[in-house]
Amino acid sequence: MRVAVLGAGAVGARLARQLVSTEQVSEVVLRDPNRSRLEDVARSLGEGAIADQSGLLEPLDAEVVVLAGDPGAHDVLAARFLRADQHVVSVSDDLRDVRALLELDSEARERGRAVVVGAGFAPGLTCVLAAHGARRFDAVDEVHVAKVGTGGPACARQHHRALGRMALDWREGGWVQRPPMSGRELSWFPDPVGAQDCYRAALPDALLLVPAFPGVQRVTSRVAATRRDRLTARLPMLWPTHPEGGPGAVRVEIRGRRGRAREVVVFGAMDRPAVAAGAVAAVAAWWAAEGRLARHGAAGLAELAEPLPFLLELGRRGVRAAVFEGDAP
Repeated sequence: MRVAVLGAGAVGARLARQLVSTEQVSEVVLRDPNRSRLEDVARSLGEGAIADQSGLLEPLDAEVVVLAGDPGAHDVLAARFLRADQHVVSVSDDLRDVRALLELDSEARERGRAVVVGAGFAPGLTCVLAAHGARRFDAVDEVHVAKVGTGGPACARQHHRALGRMALDWREGGWVQRPPMSGRELSWFPDPVGAQDCYRAALPDALLLVPAFPGVQRVTSRVAATRRDRLTARLPMLWPTHPEGGPGAVRVEIRGRRGRAREVVVFGAMDRPAVAAGAVAAVAAWWAAEGRLARHGAAGLAELAEPLPFLLELGRRGVRAAVFEGDAP
């Protein structure tokens, strides 16, 4: 198969490397507005990658197009390639992007194509972990997601914007907007990240998780923030970001009923967010091209991916999760 990757930043470069090393992928086509970066990444990947200097919206010869560039307008790109009968995978965690991408569901179903939404670290890996944990219950009542870390400059800017915007929770069958930086909660992540104060922000996780668990009563998401983050969330980003992002982690807590008992299971994962996001998006693209997703249409991985095989494939690529007690999932 031939896969196109739009965006050669921290996540896009690692995603492309994952695809080049995937046996079923014959060629990876890279596009990025920054031509110098595009050439550097393509050169580092060897013969399996092609640097295509065409515009992002120009036609592409590929079975799957992965949108790995800056958040914003992913729906415009997705609609363009969906109408060319190509599968689309988006790594964006922007609330507006996710909402708009989900609106492509009817068209994607009609065309027999998949639009995989939020195929990154969080959402993405977190969606698969939630679906995996749900198998332990007769009914899922609550899902709570928390994350720490960013996958590079674009991700860091999106993280900063999200901290200054209204959050979206699902509560008792309806959507509730919450003030940004509210709901402080101490969340425990896998070592060495450990305990972090996490807050509400404009995160899209609930939009992807609610449709996957009919009858769920509460879905929330939070992100770790420092004192500086809290003070500057509504200001332009004033400090430089790390080009690769630092260590990160995710935590997914699922509450539900099994028989007459009410139980809780917690999953966690620790990795560099760009590396984990690249692996998740690469597997999603491969599965979309091979028809291994649960259905056509636009949705998150909690709906589209069979969780255990997906997690096992991620494990083979070095991305591993654990139950809170430390057992492998």
